[in-house]
Amino acid sequence: MRTGARIGTSLGTRFAASFAAVAVVVTLLVGFLSYDAAARLIRRDQHSAFNEVVEDLREQVRRHRLNVSIATDLDGDGVRDDLLRPTRFDAQVLGPRGGVTERGRRRLPVGDEERATAAKERPGVVTRRDVDLAHGDYWLVTVSLGDGLGAIQVAREFSDTEDLLHSLQRRTLLLATLVVLAAALAGWWLARRITRRLVRLAHAAEDVAQTGRVDRQVPVAGSDEVGRLGRSFDRMLGRLAQAEDDQRRLVQDAGHELRTPLTSLRTNIAVLRRIDELEPSVRAELVVDLADESRELTDLVNELVAIAAGRHGDEPPVDLVLADVAEEAAAVARRRTGREIAVRARDDTPVRARPAAVKGAITNLLENAAKFDRDGTAPIDLEVSADRVEVRDRGPGIAATDLARVFDRFYRAPAARSLPGSGLGLSIVRDVARSHGGTVFAGARPGGGAVVGFTLGEP
Repeated sequence: MRTGARIGTSLGTRFAASFAAVAVVVTLLVGFLSYDAAARLIRRDQHSAFNEVVEDLREQVRRHRLNVSIATDLDGDGVRDDLLRPTRFDAQVLGPRGGVTERGRRRLPVGDEERATAAKERPGVVTRRDVDLAHGDYWLVTVSLGDGLGAIQVAREFSDTEDLLHSLQRRTLLLATLVVLAAALAGWWLARRITRRLVRLAHAAEDVAQTGRVDRQVPVAGSDEVGRLGRSFDRMLGRLAQAEDDQRRLVQDAGHELRTPLTSLRTNIAVLRRIDELEPSVRAELVVDLADESRELTDLVNELVAIAAGRHGDEPPVDLVLADVAEEAAAVARRRTGREIAVRARDDTPVRARPAAVKGAITNLLENAAKFDRDGTAPIDLEVSADRVEVRDRGPGIAATDLARVFDRFYRAPAARSLPGSGLGLSIVRDVARSHGGTVFAGARPGGGAVVGFTLGEP
């Protein structure tokens, strides 16, 4: 089984279990509260109905001063007969000494409390207790007739009410079980819908990890968090694929560019074996050539290392005045090239940027201008505003067909191929500008020469 499938199944199971757990808690809580409320209501209604019967009996006893014969009244309309009509009620008449003079449907128990109540002089005295008969549980109430004439016992079965409540309880538990099962199924179905896209993303990540290929298409759907994750993952793979392609091109281009100075060095080294046979002037020319080739090779390697390592990426941005950085870069370029550089600052508003990266980009622009204007005597102009750097030279300029490619890595215009350099300087300037949210530009200078520069945005 694949790891992604296990993750998806596990997540789906957790969703289903979570839904079931929530359903269990909610259903049990609602079921318990509903059952408790229904049970209280039913019991209260039964007690209320029974108490109304008892109170009505007490009222008749007090008002009419019933005796045993009136209570039993053989013509069928006595008090006991009225009490026997409700199917869940039973009644029994006790004599003066507590003996049973007329029993109901079943014999009701007579204890000391009931006998004492039957002997009461005051009518309407009540004793209560719960009794357990063969046919069920009853509430038993004994009401005295007064003057020691006896009492009437009234019983109401409540076990059938408890049976009803037990049945309601079983139905509630059954309903709760069905709700929990339905919630689990709904959670499982919903989890599959939610995690299906996550599983596809997991499969894509596994394929990338196993094959190392980052040029695959990631399935993206939806506008929720999972959809956003898919799009972010797709963009990340796109960036990785682009970085891998850039790295491959860098290696290929670097290999191509390194062949020229290395070939020249090998040739010169081969000539060195016959140095004793060479004229002094040829020897001096050979040494100069070796120095130039080694310097060019060193510069090329340094620029390749700077690009490959991305050394400016970790430099923290700070608030700086671009004119101050331009002055520092101009000082470095003057020392390296021996050319005069005129710096014109039009604005000293601070900008947030990486000082070393910006300084290196300006230095590259100045050295590039000096290289193409080798025989020039006029100063190289460096104009700086708050977020814009512009270098103007009096060299041969840039052909219109080359303007679109002068910032590409290793690109060298046909007119510049005889000049020293690697073709990486302007590409580094472009990388610095892009890392600061800016752009690069190049064009012709009125009166001859070139204008090359960049702008800065937010790093």
